[in-house]
Amino acid sequence: MVREVTARELSEQLSGPGAAPLLVDVRETWEWQIAHIDGALHMPMNLVPLRMAELPDERPLVIVCHHGVRSYQVARYLIDAGFDDVASLRGGIEAWACDVDPSLAHY
Repeated sequence: MVREVTARELSEQLSGPGAAPLLVDVRETWEWQIAHIDGALHMPMNLVPLRMAELPDERPLVIVCHHGVRSYQVARYLIDAGFDDVASLRGGIEAWACDVDPSLAHY
């Protein structure tokens, strides 16, 4: 089972004390160009197996997509590959735009 975090929970994690998670945005480049969370690492879903070595073992990861489906799948893949602290952003960037940063474009 993949742990999911809400947009508000993620916002608190990013602004609170302690180690902030690394956001890994697995959407396609055209989606990233429309809207993304500042500081996120862009790694399209199809490139995750090739670029997995770029991901730190010691830092929590939160995987982001448009609505939370692809991020859940990638989080499951990373957990199966041995990453311990991985979560999926429930509702994706759409939830982030609705609940945290309304300045982001909806698509």
